[in-house]
Amino acid sequence: MTLRLERDGAIATLLIDRPDRHNAMNQAMWESLPQFVGQAMTDEAVRVLILTSGTSGLFCAGADIHEFASHSGEENWRIANQAAIRSTQYALAHAEKPVIAAIDGDAVGGGCGLAIACDLRIASPRARLGITPARLGIVYGLFDTKLLVDLVGPARAKRILFTGALNDAHEALAIGLIDEIAPDPLDAAKAMADVMAANAQHSIRSSKAIIRRILDGQDDDDATTLDLFRDAFTLPDFKEGVQAFREKRRPRF
Repeated sequence: MTLRLERDGAIATLLIDRPDRHNAMNQAMWESLPQFVGQAMTDEAVRVLILTSGTSGLFCAGADIHEFASHSGEENWRIANQAAIRSTQYALAHAEKPVIAAIDGDAVGGGCGLAIACDLRIASPRARLGITPARLGIVYGLFDTKLLVDLVGPARAKRILFTGALNDAHEALAIGLIDEIAPDPLDAAKAMADVMAANAQHSIRSSKAIIRRILDGQDDDDATTLDLFRDAFTLPDFKEGVQAFREKRRPRF
């Protein structure tokens, strides 16, 4: 099995597990990953999803280049591959619940694309990140590229794409490509997920939805975002949060 979903309490972990190919993503994996994300989103017990590798020292080497080469002359396959990659990126970026990438090793090409589609990225000191279409003579789609530009800005996105260089963990942190360096990124991701899972889920999911609207170009409130603000005061999370504040205890959401 090249992808698998595990759950421990409120935290689900989606593992990429194809170590013999450095976790390179083939068409079947691109097509199935959104389904695993969907399972985590519809599981009421899950509050946070972590994307990581099933093998230490790896994250994802990107798309399977051997598969690319063998199908490059087939237009129907190219169309299906493009759709599957975009569906995966979209599923991660638009997931209702927080998604954290725990990166131990190289996240290259489509592997870096997976990471930047997540909400947050924690990497080990040995991690390297890069997007390398210029080394392969291919072009990344607008959605992939927008995720990168949103994260690091247009000038740094151009440098990453034009050079195809791999950034070590400290370089990636300096330009905002990752959010944290940790000796064990999966342990750090789980610790962060525990904090998120203990907070008010309506607040977190609404905040994520509003940030996504901003990234997608919305620059002012509409009826939906106004309702998110107003309705929060009527929900159980608000009542529990206020009561816990008054009783000087931790809230139990």
